[in-house]
Order: sequence, then structure tokens, then C-alpha cells
Amino acid sequence: MTELLKELCLLDGISGDEGRVRGYIIDEIKDFCEYSVDNLGNIIAFKKGKKTPPKRLMVTAHMDEVGLIVTGINDDGSLNVSAVGGIEPAAILGEKVRVGDKRISGVVGSAAVHNISKEEREKSPELSALSVDIGAADKSRACEYVKPGDSIAFDSDFVKLGENKVKAKAIDDRFGCAVMIKLIQSEIEYDTYFAFLVQEEVGLRGAKAASYSINPDVAVVIEATTASDIPGAEGDKKVCIQGNGPVVSFMDRTTIYSKELYKLAFDIANEKAIPCQTKTMIAGGNDAGAIHTARGGVKTIAVSLPCRYIHSPSSVADMRDIKGSFELIRQLVQRI
Repeated sequence: MTELLKELCLLDGISGDEGRVRGYIIDEIKDFCEYSVDNLGNIIAFKKGKKTPPKRLMVTAHMDEVGLIVTGINDDGSLNVSAVGGIEPAAILGEKVRVGDKRISGVVGSAAVHNISKEEREKSPELSALSVDIGAADKSRACEYVKPGDSIAFDSDFVKLGENKVKAKAIDDRFGCAVMIKLIQSEIEYDTYFAFLVQEEVGLRGAKAASYSINPDVAVVIEATTASDIPGAEGDKKVCIQGNGPVVSFMDRTTIYSKELYKLAFDIANEKAIPCQTKTMIAGGNDAGAIHTARGGVKTIAVSLPCRYIHSPSSVADMRDIKGSFELIRQLVQRI
């Protein structure tokens, strides 16, 4: 799982530009299932099990990651940018990036610290104050390599931290993609649909299309979620804690989850001795927000990996949580 997650995280695939990730996933699953790609770019996979269940189950994860997009090119050759997905500007200042299909190297920059006022230094920078420097001498040179609309992904290595943790970009939600690949490559008890979704980070758009096409009765959404178990966060502000296992939510800002499935998840966790937790805040959202209201409604549950510094170039996850999440999801797919 570690090597698979590493390969997925090192791929660039911001929302609306998931082609590299999609191609990799297809190569991994094509010999184990039937699949198609819809007009939006979702991969819809059908895995034949030993039995055909009376209810249709859909398991999902999204392929896209947060990033930037080129909106203009300045006379000095620097690039104006806008966010694709939820990004905190302070978290990306000074970070290395890759721009466009040619993957041109660049750095996120802003005005030098000695050229801004004391008041400006004391507050988080606005994204409009940032630009990307690709080393071009002027606008004409920059235009030879990039253009408005080009995607910008973070240039971040996959690194092991200590005994159990890994650091990478795009753990949200290449983790979910890795879990689904492993499930598709294994034998499963019941026929199951797997949807690798696009454009989650900009409004759950792929989920809307895929859930309409598959028309499931039940859905399992695999995600990553914010772990704020860091200095300065106390009590319920930690949201969830790394090392305490997968996160099963009862509610977030877009979904009230099936109470039946919520109970089932914790019953399985207790039975199989899998550490498991829930969020201590009603926060965030994921593709479940679009899936659970599709067509006539879908019973939905989300299982999430606790992830520190989410939506940054350096997210951190705990391999023990990854192992526990995979086992809980595997059991849920079988039981549902």
C-alpha cells in the first residue's frame, strides 16, 4: 500500500486535469474489472463478485487534488494565479511547483518581507498577492512555455517521517484511490461498482454525474479528513487524532450520514479490533454531499483517513491509520 500511495501522490492531477492519475489507475485495474470513462472524466468500474446482491453498492474516491491555475502573464515573466480548490495562501508561499503539460519548474513568490508594511507582515497573505516565478526574463519568454489556463501542481516528494508517518501532496484523496485499486485487484464477495471521481475539490462535480449513472442504493465514500492534533488545538478543535484509526462521520457540512451504516461501521471496528473514531466537530464535506441526494436518495457512509496539513504540499498521514482504514472499508463492502 505504501508504494502504491507513493506512486499516486507523485502524479499531478488538479481538479479538471486528472488525466495522468486516470491513466495510471486504468493501467492498474484494467485486467481485474470492466470499466468506462464518462464525459466528465470519471472512471466507472464494475467488479464482478462471487454473488449478485439485491442492492447496488457504489464505492468512491476522488482523483483530483488542490492546486493553482495560470490566469495571466506579467511583463516581467511572472505568472498570475488563482486557486483550484481550498488553499491557504500562507501554506504555499515559497513552495516549488510544476506548471502546465511541460511541467515547467517554478516557485510561489510574493513581495520581499522588507518591502511590506508591519501590518501586512502580521496577517496572512491574499492569494492575489502571490505569483509564480518560472525564471523567465520577460513576458515573451514566459509565453513560450506557459499560457493562461495551464494547471499548476505542487512539486512535493513522498517522504517517510519517523516510524509510522508519511508526508506527501495529494494524500487527499489518492489514499482513497489506492484503497479502491487494492479492492478491485482482490477477490470480492459481491458485485460492486467503483467510481474514481473528478473535480471533488471544486464542488463535488464528478460525484453528481457518476451517482446518476450508476444509480446506487448504498454508497461508501473513501476520503481524507483534517487532523488538527497539533500544538495550539485543544479538545474538540483537534477534529480527529492520528493513530486512533479511521474516521467515521455522523454528520458534516454537506451530509447527515446513514445512522444504520454508522452503527455498522463501529460494530465491525469493535468486532475486528480496528481502532476507529468520529469527528469531534461538524466540519468539512466530501462527495457524499452530492451522492446521498442523487435520484431517489442513497444510503451513504464516509470512511476518512486522518490527515495533518491537508490541502497543502506537505500533508502527513499515519500508516497505521491507512492499514486500519483499508481493513474497515474492506469489511464494510462485504457486509453491506
